[in-house]
Amino acid sequence: MVQSLTLTPGQIEQLRTSLPAYSFTKTPPYAVFQAKLEGCTITAYSSGKVVFQGNDAEYYASPYTEKKEFVTQCGSDEVGTGDYFGPVVVCACYLDKTHYPLLKQYKIQDSKQLTDPEIISIARELIDIIPHSLLILDPARYNQVHKQYNMNKIKAILHNKCYCHLQKKTGSLPSLRVVDQFCEPDLYYKYLSQEPEIINSIHFTTKAENKFPAVAIASIFARYGFLCYFEKMEEQYDIRLHKGASDLVDEDIRRFIEKHGKDALQNVGKLHFRNTEKALG
Repeated sequence: MVQSLTLTPGQIEQLRTSLPAYSFTKTPPYAVFQAKLEGCTITAYSSGKVVFQGNDAEYYASPYTEKKEFVTQCGSDEVGTGDYFGPVVVCACYLDKTHYPLLKQYKIQDSKQLTDPEIISIARELIDIIPHSLLILDPARYNQVHKQYNMNKIKAILHNKCYCHLQKKTGSLPSLRVVDQFCEPDLYYKYLSQEPEIINSIHFTTKAENKFPAVAIASIFARYGFLCYFEKMEEQYDIRLHKGASDLVDEDIRRFIEKHGKDALQNVGKLHFRNTEKALG
């Protein structure tokens, strides 16, 4: 995707100062600067012409274009892949112009930048309004699947299944379908080669939750699903567990085994994490 704009010197300077220092490259002839970001290369010329080129060109150019009507979109994200305890949760959400005004009432951003109480509050108010598909891969099933597939293949399959389910719920998917990128597109589709149904024409980009509201909502709903599962898991085994994969988790593993036995660990934790070996010594 390529987008060309004519900006004032002041706008070009504003653009330049908004970009990270590491992104600037050798300046081409007749250019004021060139910056290479993930998903977009921006070249500003002394004539005032600025060229945005790449998958995220529209996003980086948007502050300098006339305000456009909200674009119907769907987006997906996952949580739990870095947590020893608990499931892997993937969610895909559908947003159109009827949903967009509602989002302005909330602090919609990546779930990692929100507190758990904020996530719970937002999700409870929006989860029955915004069309979505949420899949939870519990630890026991995860441990079985991981014997055959690596984490990225598991995520690819779950993202694709979410989109398939969302398509059935909504009747059709919009042309803008965004995945918060965790692997190269070619590899993503390679992971899906044996799936009975594959959703194509996916737009892959990193930090997608900061660019596309549908991914931000999916991130929040996925985290909410993870938190609800985690709470029930703690209640079932009558034990408090830490999230993440720190040294505190190692101690949790030892306490859990003392209380419920080693065999039960597969029902709450991702056994291939190094924490298992560290805790068991």
